[in-house]
Amino acid sequence: MSGRDILFLDQPFRALWAGQDAFAAARALQGDVLRELEGRRTLRTEIDGRGYYVKLHRGIGWRRIFENLAVARRPVLGAGHEWRAIRRLRELGVDTMQAVAFGQRGANPARQESFIITEELAPTISLEDYCRDWAAQAPPPALKRALIARVADMTGRMHRGGMNHRDCYLCHFLLHTEPAPAPAALRVSLIDLHRAQVRPTPAPRRWRDKDLAALYFSSLEIGLTRRDRLRFLRAYFERPLRAILADEVALLTWLENEGRRLMRRYQRKFAPRGAS
Repeated sequence: MSGRDILFLDQPFRALWAGQDAFAAARALQGDVLRELEGRRTLRTEIDGRGYYVKLHRGIGWRRIFENLAVARRPVLGAGHEWRAIRRLRELGVDTMQAVAFGQRGANPARQESFIITEELAPTISLEDYCRDWAAQAPPPALKRALIARVADMTGRMHRGGMNHRDCYLCHFLLHTEPAPAPAALRVSLIDLHRAQVRPTPAPRRWRDKDLAALYFSSLEIGLTRRDRLRFLRAYFERPLRAILADEVALLTWLENEGRRLMRRYQRKFAPRGAS
């Protein structure tokens, strides 16, 4: 492999693919295909009874790269985005996936070949599903407060540590369900990092605010109170509420407006046909 190429193999793939071309072996993996897009394929496979998620990238071509750049969007060129994001979150003390294999080869960004394999996080449930019925059936207050504090802490660590998610919705926070969640024993993992951005300085305000707006939007219908949202802000900013409410007026106003805008767009897109 050239100096630009990267290959990392942990068990079981280090032993399973010994003496093989790891890229060919990754392409040959079989399982349930979860997503198939131009240049990217995602599947779930099992080895010795254990689940793994495999993401294969084949390069998106110069045309797609230029299309992204033309609208000021950073193109996702391969599995390297997710590999770097996983490593950064672990450095920051944020629970996330465990990568057991990663490969990247090719100097041409439009034709770069890469893959990443992560261990399945199970048993888990997304916070979108776990919190879905909260508006009708409130959870134990201590558990709700603990979950709010955990998500706020994870998001704050991520942003202060130079990373933004770009799809920071509740569905991408997985609550581990064994042992049963309790206020004093919670484990939540952040997933779906293929579009994440990583840098050595804190996340720029623009990208930070987009993540916060996505979180606000995805929590609009789970019955959170104003006090719940204030708890989130205090844990996220790690500052007294009085200072936050005085210094972040513009952000809080924008979040409310942007959250409602996202909700209207969501309802237009997914409203049942024939609904008025």
